[in-house]
Amino acid sequence: MIKRAHIRHFLAVADSGSFSQAAARLHVTQPTVSTAIAELERLVGSALFVRDRRHVRLTEPGGAFLPIARDLEAGFRRADQFAKASAYPEQPWPDLKLGVIPTVCGAMLQRVAGQLAAHYGVELVEGDDHDLRGQLAGGKIQLALTLLDKSENGPEVTPLLEEPYVVVMAAHHPLAGTAEVAAGDLAREIMIARRACEALQRTSRFFTDAGVRPRFALRSENEDRCLRMVAAGLGITVAPRSLAPEGTATAEVRDFGLTRRLGFIRAPVHPGSADEAEKLAAILERIAASFSPN
Repeated sequence: MIKRAHIRHFLAVADSGSFSQAAARLHVTQPTVSTAIAELERLVGSALFVRDRRHVRLTEPGGAFLPIARDLEAGFRRADQFAKASAYPEQPWPDLKLGVIPTVCGAMLQRVAGQLAAHYGVELVEGDDHDLRGQLAGGKIQLALTLLDKSENGPEVTPLLEEPYVVVMAAHHPLAGTAEVAAGDLAREIMIARRACEALQRTSRFFTDAGVRPRFALRSENEDRCLRMVAAGLGITVAPRSLAPEGTATAEVRDFGLTRRLGFIRAPVHPGSADEAEKLAAILERIAASFSPN
């Protein structure tokens, strides 16, 4: 009886033109390939290859058998795929595409994603605020965790938190423990530039106007790297308070007064999906309540 192993060995030799190369492709020894081909030739009653010192080529019966072998191998693969699909039926995924701006800290996103994942198969999509709002409007994502205007409210908006931008420094920094600093207090500091910061231009202008022109130990769009280098003591940075990691301290900047408002925006509700929209809104309210200081 012809077996799949016979077909695989035959195709490997036919495609490579070499018993040794076929053995390497199949991760077996050359005698194993030779034995399989000899058994197949006995079963079909014809020599399938002409062998000489330089190369191996198909005989006329071998050439006639080649398309049959390819059809058999394709059939075996379809059978494998059918068996896998029957044992592990594919489930629709994702249930929810969540857009996230890059300046949401990892710990916050972990809490949000963990609570959503209890109810949905979640796919994360990264982008800036403008990009995510466009994807919401176009139906490419169903939910965005992004910046909210101070007056932005409505049935599709769930505020999460409002926080100030603060100076973040290593816990052992001389200014650690100070509640508020003036821009001039930072004139001699080494800075870390968070290039992903949505308030980067406004922050730079504030310090430039105050006569602060710092040196930079790092300029990066990688938020985790920036904040870890702050914790390591390479420099200080200005960031939303929620981004300050363990091992750092924060202080507000006098006369800066910049805050940001984070929250969820749901895609517009389509007819027939009101129940799902209500379910998601209720979950988001519970998530928001978990961040409430009360």
